[in-house]
Amino acid sequence: MPLYHNEDQAMLADSASQFMADEGAIAKQLRHYRDGNCPDGFGHKLWHQFAEMGFTGILVAEEDGGLGMGHVEAGIVLEEIGRNLSPSPFLVSSVVAATALDGASSELKQRYLPGLVSGEAVFSVAIDEGNKHRPENIACKAEKSGNGFKLSGKKSFAIQAVAADMIIVAARTSGADNDRDGITLFAVPKDAANMTQDPVRLVDSSMASHITFDGVELDGDAVIGEVDGGRALLDNMLAAGRIGSAAEGVGVARGAMDMTVDYLKQRKQFGKLIGEFQALQHRAAHLYSEVEIARAVTIKAQQLLDANRGDELSPKADLMASVAKAKVAKAAGLAVKEGVQMHGGIGMTDEYDIGLYMKRDRALAEFMGDAYYHAGRVAELSGY
Repeated sequence: MPLYHNEDQAMLADSASQFMADEGAIAKQLRHYRDGNCPDGFGHKLWHQFAEMGFTGILVAEEDGGLGMGHVEAGIVLEEIGRNLSPSPFLVSSVVAATALDGASSELKQRYLPGLVSGEAVFSVAIDEGNKHRPENIACKAEKSGNGFKLSGKKSFAIQAVAADMIIVAARTSGADNDRDGITLFAVPKDAANMTQDPVRLVDSSMASHITFDGVELDGDAVIGEVDGGRALLDNMLAAGRIGSAAEGVGVARGAMDMTVDYLKQRKQFGKLIGEFQALQHRAAHLYSEVEIARAVTIKAQQLLDANRGDELSPKADLMASVAKAKVAKAAGLAVKEGVQMHGGIGMTDEYDIGLYMKRDRALAEFMGDAYYHAGRVAELSGY
């Protein structure tokens, strides 16, 4: 398939670009909620506007009230979110959690999806249990208790869990901590007894929680998918989150690059625009090529995931998800570093937005695994 958008996708991109530039702008959203020390880290009014635009249900099937689109379309929205640094629960709610709920029972879908589509509900996911992304090891346990389960253990860095109406938790129902099988996914409501959160504000001003489950009682209908058979669904969630964060990272890279190029066209030194200096032209051209390569590999990963949707994750889609995550992390990291350097001293101040792009890049690079983790996965999946 071609690594560019078709006519319908281009129309969605135009719509999302205009909406995010107007309603999701840095001054209107990120700076406003950061400076106000917002406990959720984002504005619920914007989230409702996402719903009015149809974005919240972009991956939700039409029979469940959504748009029934794919990861390419979700990536278009995510790229504009990244480009404008718009704080929202779109990635964890409408991409990762929606992917999990796609494999849920009709009862769970009816319980949770209408709230997601309407923008009334926010979801989170709790997978990691340490400082680094290591989903191969899950120790948080869910033991059978009556007709349901008792959940015990800890989860780390659950993004936007403090604002979530429901948290999707990956827990072990059998086997050893590093076994592939024996994983079950649970939909845990926000008011579950014996669940406590320790919210922390990340470097980009978003919120994450360290969660403790101290014998949380769950009914059997809280299970998403099959008991002990959640690894395949978890793999799809991880791929969706990795490709989604890569798409947002492309937006961060493009936003930082555009801001830097505009600055090169305005700032004068020694009586000349600094964009006329050949050394800076070479650096800008190199940056542009890196960002475009990252964008192309992300679109390829999205297309593979869409072709595989509803089935067990294909090896090729799994590989390309890690390729995209690793490549975008490198390209976005280069974009924000070059941006700060080419802005000079003013780039280190809070007055200019370029530093906010660097902060968002650092948080996003760690979400669902950093460049080193995914470079290692690419090597392993390629037989090395």
